[in-house]
Amino acid sequence: FDLPEMKNVDFVDGLNTICGAGDPRARHGIAIHIFSCNSSMTDKAMYNSDGDFLIVPQQGSLYIVTEFGRMFVKPGEICVIQQGMRFSVQVSGPSRGYVLEVYDNHFVLPYLGPIGGNGLANPRDFETPTAWYEDRDDIVYTVVSKYQGAFFHATQGHSPFDVVAWHGNYVPYKYNLSNFMTVNTVSFDHCDPSIFTVLTCPSTKPGVAIADFVIFPPRWSVAEKTFRPPYYHRNCMSEFMGLILGNYEAKERGFAPGGASLHSMMTPHGPDTQCFETASNAKLEPQRIGDGSLAFMFESSLSLAVTEWGVHTCNKLDQDYYRCWQGL
Repeated sequence: FDLPEMKNVDFVDGLNTICGAGDPRARHGIAIHIFSCNSSMTDKAMYNSDGDFLIVPQQGSLYIVTEFGRMFVKPGEICVIQQGMRFSVQVSGPSRGYVLEVYDNHFVLPYLGPIGGNGLANPRDFETPTAWYEDRDDIVYTVVSKYQGAFFHATQGHSPFDVVAWHGNYVPYKYNLSNFMTVNTVSFDHCDPSIFTVLTCPSTKPGVAIADFVIFPPRWSVAEKTFRPPYYHRNCMSEFMGLILGNYEAKERGFAPGGASLHSMMTPHGPDTQCFETASNAKLEPQRIGDGSLAFMFESSLSLAVTEWGVHTCNKLDQDYYRCWQGL
């Protein structure tokens, strides 16, 4: 997705929706957005009345000011701004990334089951903002509310970040993805990709989620008698993939950092022809996977509809995507 060509495009101005499902008025569903900006939100803040934002920077670091303090979030880290929290995004240059918005519930750590008490994303590695406030009056400060899928603007005569103290545990937070403890097979076959889940927004149906945030970090691959890349498959989930840096192992060509793919539920997909040929003929010995790369997936049990911006306006739809499998 392109970085802004015009000047003074801030986080709110550069936020565009690719796809989604459900309705924020019914408090059920998700939306997936791309942000692309080159300017800080000067005397401007926003809050989301519809749900929670999970923000994944891909290019450029974000300096985020909230009512609870400040966070510095760089590519390779994520942050969650929960419903109703006022925040402002400052940048030092062209910046781009992905946003997963959920309407139903808050994000939580996945249930670890037989893994036990430790593994995947550990609670100790999540960080909350450094306390900070400002006392600025006699200014024109714009506050943007995302409400029922639309932006509403109001002005006030003081900074919203003048909260001196607070108590409770409803806070924004960030997480460094390099702290994720990867789990995988040490014998044969594949574990379900859910073992790469960092955060989940649960549904009322066991085993499927409103949304999962899944990553594919650098790791060892040691499986014997196994086709090691992801299997060719179809399933009951919608899979939106993005790339933060490097090359994704299953599609090293044509899937660039800052881009995305969407595989709708029950639509077959898997590694491209080159990956298939390489993996099918490779010697099965311990091998590092994904060094210098970081891919992720927003996965949902909901059927995602693509927006007009995602299909036409962004002018990034790859009409020849299917050709990556034609050689199989």
